[in-house]
Amino acid sequence: MVRAGATVARRPRRRDRVAHIRFACDELAVVKSAANGAGMSVSAFIRTLACEGAGIRPFLNDADRAILQLLAADLRAVGNGLNQAVRALNTGRLRTVSDIAASADDARAISLTVAAELSQMTKRAGTARRLGAR
Repeated sequence: MVRAGATVARRPRRRDRVAHIRFACDELAVVKSAANGAGMSVSAFIRTLACEGAGIRPFLNDADRAILQLLAADLRAVGNGLNQAVRALNTGRLRTVSDIAASADDARAISLTVAAELSQMTKRAGTARRLGAR
């Protein structure tokens, strides 16, 4: 049994199914170039694009991941502060709810920023792929 909040090591899912796809020579050259530009194998590149198109997983580059990691760290810090403020309120050590309201406002702002960044990342990635494929 895993404790709440504990991290579990994840093994990559075994990929044992094959989907066949055919390209013209010039198409495959462009796909290989785009995969190389993304630092991925052709297989990983196509799998990622297919999963993104199917709504399973977004296509993120290293810069996108770095931005999301920073935003996640900010959100964790705000959540921690909010948790401490609520705990203080519940134990009678906090006489005002303004600290809780401020933390809730911070959490809301970061959440909106995360949503906006994800939307922009998706648009940028799609546009970059379309422009690179020309």
